[in-house]
Amino acid sequence: MSKKALVVDDEKAIVKGIKFSLEQDDIVCDCAYDGQTALEMARTNTYDIILLDVMLPGLTGFEVCQQIREFSNVPIIMLTAKGDDMDKILGLEYGADDYMTKPFNILEVKARIKAIIRRTGRTVTPEKTLTFGDLKLNEAYRRVFVKDREINVTSREYELLEHLASNAGRVYSREELLHTIWGTDYPGDERTVDVHIRRLREKLESNPSEPRYVRTKWGSGYYFQG
Repeated sequence: MSKKALVVDDEKAIVKGIKFSLEQDDIVCDCAYDGQTALEMARTNTYDIILLDVMLPGLTGFEVCQQIREFSNVPIIMLTAKGDDMDKILGLEYGADDYMTKPFNILEVKARIKAIIRRTGRTVTPEKTLTFGDLKLNEAYRRVFVKDREINVTSREYELLEHLASNAGRVYSREELLHTIWGTDYPGDERTVDVHIRRLREKLESNPSEPRYVRTKWGSGYYFQG
């Protein structure tokens, strides 16, 4: 079955180029050129991935991303201005899974999209669930529950949590986590890991400043306390 993407950018030439290239790989593309339209399309359609520019007419990419996260865990790649680190960090804070800087190589865009779709679409035994006290991870459907209440996490947050939980007690450096979850060729830096860890703690922990599950080994990295 073909995968489906939503491409959002107010520069129509960029949208046209991405759409043409993705369709060569049998990825069906919808297009939007402003934030409000993108949000409405995300509400009424099911996508495997969304490419979302930061600077948009009406709602900004950050606002669109934040509102999508209220009802969907669809993977989102933010498109940011070259060298604008603050946009990258804000994108992750608002729930994006990844980011790419303009101008970008379309082959890299396609590789990043395929990698995310491959990870989020993998097959897992439906019965497999990781349980740690009040915390449960359903690996078949990539869902997280705390005290039987579902927690809305992004695909990257889920992958990070699952990796740590599957190796409870083992300490991973930020570099190791970056390479494992985002890939060795990922151009971002280790702050990406810190942002995702902070977001996970805010979602999972009753007191994020004193985490029960995702903990810090000072000077070494992060680990999961089972």
